[in-house]
Amino acid sequence: MSSEMQGQHDAGVEVEGTGSAANAGHAAASFEGVPKPADEFEVLLITGMSGAGRSHAADCVEDMGWYVIDNLPPKLLIPLVDMMTSSGSKVHRLAAVIDVRSRSYFDDLSAVLSHLDDLGVRTRVLFLDANDQILVQRYESVRRPHPLQHGNRLIDGIHEERDLLSHLKDHADTVIDTSNLSIHELSTQLYEALIGTGAKTVSVHIFSFGFKYGIPLDADFVADVRFLPNPYWVPSLRELTGEDKSVSDYVLSNERAQEFLDAYEKAIMVAIKGYAQEDKHYVSIAVGCTGGQHRSVAISRNLAQRLRGHGLSVTLSARELHRHMRK
Repeated sequence: MSSEMQGQHDAGVEVEGTGSAANAGHAAASFEGVPKPADEFEVLLITGMSGAGRSHAADCVEDMGWYVIDNLPPKLLIPLVDMMTSSGSKVHRLAAVIDVRSRSYFDDLSAVLSHLDDLGVRTRVLFLDANDQILVQRYESVRRPHPLQHGNRLIDGIHEERDLLSHLKDHADTVIDTSNLSIHELSTQLYEALIGTGAKTVSVHIFSFGFKYGIPLDADFVADVRFLPNPYWVPSLRELTGEDKSVSDYVLSNERAQEFLDAYEKAIMVAIKGYAQEDKHYVSIAVGCTGGQHRSVAISRNLAQRLRGHGLSVTLSARELHRHMRK
């Protein structure tokens, strides 16, 4: 747990879906019809009072897929953005934690923000705050001095920092007061501010597996589809996998498969909505059959398609298909 919130606190992968923060902030294409690198790039500045939860916010933002850098001197933002917006860069969202630890560099922030705006880079400022009493309690609990204390009283450092940050707070896009928030409540507010609310804040990974190779240890849900007819016993399908249309059609044409998928989809969505409220934003679903080649693969792919229909971000993999490829 960070000192700032102390006391409150598996073959290849297919990636598709909507509802993730990765889709946010894309600007219109250039006149040539191709987006400029800067148009697709976004910078999030995480700042605010020391002890208000910046470290936990940085962790949450990193979990959302941002490239996070802590304690970055503001002037370094410009060359960093230049590098990340260059051709071939896979980083499109940069989050920088900037605070008074940068000391004399902090005064450069306004000029840097203006320059990023001139470059057409979308920039947002997230400001975390808490009242003086809570900040004092948090610092006393971790027994560390305030970065601006300078040998004086703790409250003097807090007041100096508040004065220094007042202008930035006034111009922040999002201000969150963490005085009465647990770390889970802070996470919820961060997801709401940067992604949205409800089930779409939960990322889902679905993978197929074979029971004869062991039950996965890292799944939130494990579904057994061995009750369905096995394509293995159909000679023309034996050497294929659930990724082949003929196998998929064979599995999904079974009435029990559709009945199962209808019910399982509803159950999963109920759970995902609950997870979102409880600050759990990653769910792993395992679907198993005997060998992990046919039924589980077909069912996994169909389930992923169904969940994407709800606006969820879903990734998909097949744990045992590498065994088939070695044959």
